[in-house]
Amino acid sequence: MTVADTGEAFRCGEHETLLAGMERLGKRGIPVGCRGGGCGVCKVRIESGAFSARAMSREHVSAEEEGAGIVLACRVKPLSDIRLAVLGQMKKKVCA
Repeated sequence: MTVADTGEAFRCGEHETLLAGMERLGKRGIPVGCRGGGCGVCKVRIESGAFSARAMSREHVSAEEEGAGIVLACRVKPLSDIRLAVLGQMKKKVCA
């Protein structure tokens, strides 16, 4: 997986969420919130790659957004190499 905003790359198995895999990066990467799909802090756009997604709060990700690859990293598992961009409200703090 590659975070386009920072250039950070790391391994994330298909058994773990993108957020769980990225937490190994420390402060550089996807912001960490509730880890359960309810807060929207880990909102990202999948730029390339395949993934599976569990249900996420429609308050933070609409059906249209999800169809366009905008998801919550805590609810998504990779099925291939992934390239993503951080969209969440804390982007400035982790990508500055």
